[in-house]
Amino acid sequence: MPAEWQPQEATWLSWPCNKASAPQTFEVLQEKFGEIAALISMHQKVRINAPEAEHHAIRLHIMDHEGDLGMVEMFDHETNDVWCRDHGPIFVKHNTTGEVAVTDWGFNAWGGKFPPFDLDNQIPQKVADALKLKRFASKMILEGGAIETNGHGVLITTEAVLLNKNRNPGWSKKQIEEELKKHLGVKTVFWLGKGIEGDDTDGHVDDITRFVRKDCVLTAVESHSGDANYKTLAENKEKLEDLRTEDGSKVEIIELPMPNALTPKKNWRLERLPASYANFLIVNGLVLVPIFRQAKKDKLAQGIIGELFPGREVIGVECSKLVMEGGALHCISQQQPKG
Repeated sequence: MPAEWQPQEATWLSWPCNKASAPQTFEVLQEKFGEIAALISMHQKVRINAPEAEHHAIRLHIMDHEGDLGMVEMFDHETNDVWCRDHGPIFVKHNTTGEVAVTDWGFNAWGGKFPPFDLDNQIPQKVADALKLKRFASKMILEGGAIETNGHGVLITTEAVLLNKNRNPGWSKKQIEEELKKHLGVKTVFWLGKGIEGDDTDGHVDDITRFVRKDCVLTAVESHSGDANYKTLAENKEKLEDLRTEDGSKVEIIELPMPNALTPKKNWRLERLPASYANFLIVNGLVLVPIFRQAKKDKLAQGIIGELFPGREVIGVECSKLVMEGGALHCISQQQPKG
């Protein structure tokens, strides 16, 4: 599995077309997806899962944000929800030939929390068929947001997700590691503990720790000791001191501050929203960073991330409404590496 900063063919999105999955934010999501797709389209292809009847309206949303429709490709793939990172294909690439293939894992909507998920679970096979790519299927439940790789043999995940009984009951830690190694071509699986508060996924790694080079990670930290995330993130940072590259070299650790806690309106299903600057998205020549109307912290986070990706444009995308549904920029997308 290549690292996200390596050359990409396209970014995949699953467009919000099922109002039942987000009844109170549906129109807001349409506009936000139009903004995000437009930004990506200025740098690379955007490939979209959506029922054919919605394709014209989707193009209009992207046009509203001055996107390049010549870089947008639509696929008649219906989904239950928008989280393409988790239900979409996880692409791998042959080290010698450069051939790209699809790995297809089981998807159960984060432990059965948000049924139905039958359409989402079909997306990897539909993508493989549409692109005429080889597909390697696994019976293991795995979401793309649960894993982070440096493209050079090392993968990071969390115990709170992959060892959770709502994912793969009966699977041992060793069996899970072997399945990840078999399908994703990694040599080392490194385990962090828990994720951040409010995360429906039980603790995806893409909200806490991200590789930015093969020997460097950016990890979220909380400066306020009274915050619910303080201890969890401090423990994860301490664990990262033991992370090594495939050749045994120490990995540099750079701190990324957390935004101030975001609390939703009354009677929302989440008491706290899973807002994190770590949920940024890398595309060719561009990094999109989630921001949350917190001028000082937003600017600081964009600056830290921007310094780590010289030569790429860094753009902040306001994600307060998007994160009400449980995720941000990385969660809604999935990269397809260039063959």
